[in-house]
Amino acid sequence: MYQRTVSVGSRSGLHARPASLFVQAAARQPVTVTVAREGGTPVDARSMLSVLALAAKHGDLLVLSAVGESAEGAVEELASLLSRDLDQKNPAR
Repeated sequence: MYQRTVSVGSRSGLHARPASLFVQAAARQPVTVTVAREGGTPVDARSMLSVLALAAKHGDLLVLSAVGESAEGAVEELASLLSRDLDQKNPAR
């Protein structure tokens, strides 16, 4: 299992638009990635409702996890996305 803890970069947290971008990116991964608040129950990162239910605010720490051959790449890609301010018109890549 590969895990990484990342701070939410979006100024308004993981609300509808940033969550949608995150969920879409998670759905493109070759492995299932889970996301959880530190110490919380992991949820499927491909589930919009589950991701929104985390109610993650700017600066909150989330733990991304995946298992499998492509786990590290998938987690790192999603961690990079979460750490950016996805509320910007053209978020830096």
